Order: sequence, then C-alpha cells, then structure tokens
Amino acid sequence: MMILNREDIISKYPWINERGHQFIISSDYDGIICASLLNHFKGWELVGYYDMESIWISDNAKKNKNDIIWVDLNILPKQGRAIGGHIISIKDEHIPGFDTSCNPNIIANLNSSNFKKKFPMSTILFLLWVYNINIPKKILSKMLILHSDSAWLKSQHYEDNFNRWINYMDNFSWKWFFNNINSKIFETRVGEILYPKLNSIYAISGYSKLRSKHLKFRSRELKVNPDWDEDIIYNLFNLFATELDWTPPKLPIIKHRIDGSKNQIALNKVKEYGLNKFLNDNKVFSYTITSPQTLSYTSFGYKYKSPIK
Repeated sequence: MMILNREDIISKYPWINERGHQFIISSDYDGIICASLLNHFKGWELVGYYDMESIWISDNAKKNKNDIIWVDLNILPKQGRAIGGHIISIKDEHIPGFDTSCNPNIIANLNSSNFKKKFPMSTILFLLWVYNINIPKKILSKMLILHSDSAWLKSQHYEDNFNRWINYMDNFSWKWFFNNINSKIFETRVGEILYPKLNSIYAISGYSKLRSKHLKFRSRELKVNPDWDEDIIYNLFNLFATELDWTPPKLPIIKHRIDGSKNQIALNKVKEYGLNKFLNDNKVFSYTITSPQTLSYTSFGYKYKSPIK
C-alpha cells in the first residue's frame, strides 16, 4: 500500500515549508480558510484571488508575479508554484507546468482513469496533515475545517476512498476529525451550529450537489467576488481567528483585475486531440478535470505564461 510521507513532500517542494511567501487563493471558502492557516503558521502574505475566470491582485502581486504561490488552485505556467487537489492528467502525460504543483493526486500518480480514487478531501485538510497541525478540540472548530470542499459530506458518500487516503496519510488525528460524521446527531449539530453561524456573516452563497445521508441537507458553499465581498472575507478571517486561534490575514488592497475566458469541453475530445497539444493550442492558464467526462479550463491568451504583467 502506498504511504505518503510528509518529509518527502517537503523535500520535493521545499517552498511549502518556507516563511514569508506571497500567495493567491481560490475565491471561495476553501481558499479563504487556507489563507488563514498559511498566514498564521507560515507568515505568508495574501496578495490576490482567482475564481477560474478573473484574477484580482494587489500591487505587491504585480511586483512579485514570478514568485507567487497559487493556493487551492492548479495553474500551468512553470514559474507558478501551486497547492491544489484536482485531477490534472488523462493518462500519464507529463505536463511541464505541474512540476511545481504540490498536488496529492500528482504525488499518488492518479489520473482521470482513476477518478474514483482521487484525493477526496480539501486543500485545508492536506495542509493540516503536511504541517501536522492540531486544531482546538471544539465542535465548531472541527465543522469549520470539514465544511471546506464539503469534506464531511464526501466522507459519507465516498467512505471507502476516504479510508484509503486516511491510510495513505497516516500519523494524524483523522479519527477525531471523522468520528461519528456519518450520523444523524452530527448532521443535526451542523444544522444547529455551523450553518446558522455562517449565515449570520453571509458566508453562504449557494448549494452544491451533495446531500447528507440522514437529514438530506444540501451542501452549502461560498463563492466570493472580491469587487464587493471583502466584508464576508474579513468576517470569515475573524471567525477562524476566534474558533481556530489563527491570526487573521490582512486583506490585500486590490488594484488590478485581469479577466480571462472560462470554458468546458468533453474529456473524450481532449483525449482525441492530445492533452498537451490542447493546452498549448488553447493557451490554457489553468484547468481541472471536474469529472470523468469534463475538463474545465481558463485562458488569458498566453501560452504557459502568467497574465500578470
């Protein structure tokens, strides 16, 4: 059985353990909670957001464009180091831009043909494991972590795969995180504690597809637009500070927005075309294989180059 080793990962991607980097996050709950962790434990500076269509950046991001780390994201330019958790290959293609991407699926050599075995957790759980960080043993603290990327719901629906990855990533407090998650009692507490708290700070923007097994809750999600949602980001940072004891990051002063074009294509068409050729010809900046049938991608009009000028 494959076992992932923290020391090996840090050795291969030493920057992940360095202090003081600047980073851009996905503009959603998952990226925001990662920003809190990286600011508190590594002193990283948040300099922007990316929603797979537009990039919002501060002047500092523009000055240091080649040294930015992209968190909860997968981007293609070689200078773009990234931490993400999506499937990015169809077979065993070598995608040069992802040599600098710390992604558990890449580390485990998984591609779209192994979709049911892909990393089922969230980027925040991956980072907690890599850094071997413990959180306060409080129910809301745990819920805030497991809410990211609907990890608690995925653990209900994809139990075998979750257990497989827990075994891959041993020497961590997984038992405490996932004990009794698949229960009516836990779901009741989510409805009574977590969702009202997030609603009170407007940190729910919609629903995703998953439903809980017992009370049939639809998974809540948050996607933010930095043009007008800075108060929500600020309130989440403060909530994480209160419940997780993580120092809240400073909000970046956004000065520039760069708009790209987001598209989807059937994965079979990309297979026929050739993944590398497709990425090159369509000047793809970032992409994810979102299902065994679909590839979602974004272009800013440059080949393997950051659109930040």
